[in-house]
Amino acid sequence: MQDLEHLVFDNTYARLPEDFYRRVSPTPFVEPASLISFNPDAAALIDLDPQEADDAAFAEYFSGRRLLPGSDPIALLYSGHQFGVNVSQLGDGRAILLGEVRNSRGEKWDLHLKGAGLTPFSRDGDGRAVLRSTIREYLCSEAMHGLGIPTSRALCITASDDKVWRETIETGAMLVRMAPTHVRFGSFEIFYYRRQIDFLTRLADYVIEQHFPQLVDTTDRYIRMFAEVVEHTACLIAQWQAVGFAHGVMNTDNMSILGLTLDYGPFGFMDDYDPGFICNHSDHHGRYAFDQQPYIGLWNLSCLAQALLPLASEEPLKAALQTYDRILNGHYTELMCEKLGLKEKQDEDGALVTDLLKMMQTSRADYTLVFRTLGEFHTHTTSANPNDRLRDFFLDRPAFDAWAQRYRARLAMEGSEDCDRRTRMDQVNPKYVLRNYLAQQAIALAVEKKDYSEIERLRCLLRDPFAEQPDMESYAVAPPNWGKHLSVSCSS
Repeated sequence: MQDLEHLVFDNTYARLPEDFYRRVSPTPFVEPASLISFNPDAAALIDLDPQEADDAAFAEYFSGRRLLPGSDPIALLYSGHQFGVNVSQLGDGRAILLGEVRNSRGEKWDLHLKGAGLTPFSRDGDGRAVLRSTIREYLCSEAMHGLGIPTSRALCITASDDKVWRETIETGAMLVRMAPTHVRFGSFEIFYYRRQIDFLTRLADYVIEQHFPQLVDTTDRYIRMFAEVVEHTACLIAQWQAVGFAHGVMNTDNMSILGLTLDYGPFGFMDDYDPGFICNHSDHHGRYAFDQQPYIGLWNLSCLAQALLPLASEEPLKAALQTYDRILNGHYTELMCEKLGLKEKQDEDGALVTDLLKMMQTSRADYTLVFRTLGEFHTHTTSANPNDRLRDFFLDRPAFDAWAQRYRARLAMEGSEDCDRRTRMDQVNPKYVLRNYLAQQAIALAVEKKDYSEIERLRCLLRDPFAEQPDMESYAVAPPNWGKHLSVSCSS
């Protein structure tokens, strides 16, 4: 394991021309910063000794007061379509890429400091983050990783008594986010709309060399790179849909070129099942509602395809785009069949899933709890095992009974055994997700009482969301009424 001062930096992106970024150092807090939470699982990705977090210098390095030896801080340039409207220039307005660390396995991880102060791309912003938003991203990125969904990771949170103005005065904080790259769709768009084709080519070649090395020597490498991005994005969004996750701000500048969940803002895991669920109170027209995410993924990919037109012919790009629906729907169907405990795909399985979801919507049944409880389904009901716990989620009991009869017949078709099926279903249907009210409780303790214990409790809980954790049963229940409709904004 390495100490902080011996991390192995590579900084490949900083070796690109400065047209791709601006060199800028973090602006430290006026008041000294302290370490709020530290994630040893993320530290292991960069071979960082977790005992380093006990050193007072740790908070100084990750609150901008000191620079890590070998780092090369830059703010990345990009543009993007925000709520469907092209914005000519965006860029890292409150985040700075400290550098890229290589671990002993040769993997490269960006260390991205959010809330690090003004950059040339801050526009009218203050370059800061607040404690509540850093807690939400810190916990959700780790929760998504626990669910097996591709995501950025989070190393730590630092905070000080510096005040930041949002809707009210809040506590300033910084988050260290980690990802193999922070290149996004908008990184390509800016050079396309500026007609800087040399830079567009340079970026595409860089991404291929760093992240798709198998394509380096191929003549159609840009088409094949795009096809990979289409596949990764389709699979990612299928996973979001299967677990009931809404991103909230699927702008093209928030879409990772590697198909990672990136830029956690007003996200939300569904409580009551509602396909039109909108987790962002600023999304007045529901552009990024839960059931719109598959379409928006395709729309965003079409923006990326347009940006790649100077490098590749239109027809092959269109052909790659046309694989999106097939990949997403196929992966989603597989995931939902696994959630129902089905081992073999049959034509009628789609209707079985759809009809269950319709009943859940009508009954406003809890998405996570229904699927977890479905694992307890008994194919041979008796007075002792009547499936009442599952049945009680539904208002129309006869409709559920009819569906259960179809489900029972479908399980019998493949000789399903209850015990084996429950084991498999419990491995894909989480018992715990980061419900908004759970995050809010941790935030309230942190902001109002400087009690950070709930952050660590949730981090540990959500790293293994499928396991039975007897001491944490209270985290696996439906939220209280006050916790079901929390208002979450882009600054949250």
